[in-house]
Amino acid sequence: MKIKHYILLICITLSAIGCGVYSFTGAKVNPNTKTFQVNYFQNNSNLIEPGLDLEFTNALTDLLLNQTNLQLVKSNGDLVYEGEIVEYRIEPTTATANNTAAQNRLTMAVNVRFYNKQDENAEFEKRFSFFYDYAGSAQLVGSVKATAHDEILERLTQDIFNASLAQW
Repeated sequence: MKIKHYILLICITLSAIGCGVYSFTGAKVNPNTKTFQVNYFQNNSNLIEPGLDLEFTNALTDLLLNQTNLQLVKSNGDLVYEGEIVEYRIEPTTATANNTAAQNRLTMAVNVRFYNKQDENAEFEKRFSFFYDYAGSAQLVGSVKATAHDEILERLTQDIFNASLAQW
């Protein structure tokens, strides 16, 4: 009976070693990469939402801190994220019989430039966009706005992370 336990233990150990290190975030970072920097994302959209620029910059920084072991630096990072918010708009998506909006859509887009000192082939400039639909009778204030921003920022930052560091 003890031999079966030892064989099972050896099989489990070999399986774990054979699989290597797995990251649940999907991040594949060069071992020589130690730091990252997120430059301020200015809001250049036609509709300016106060504080959105800082909110987005902080959301991207927090995601990278939480999903990698990289250290945040103010300058000369191994990975650099920069860009601007290029779109922030609200438009009706469906109408009622009374010609009023039954549903509105908040859309946000950012243009991102990603630089990687260890792998120039991984660098890109790309536009990322996401939206949030809400009731036409609701105003984009308070909890509706907070929920919309949270969902949009979560999706945008995750898409940027996947494009720059994840190997899905």
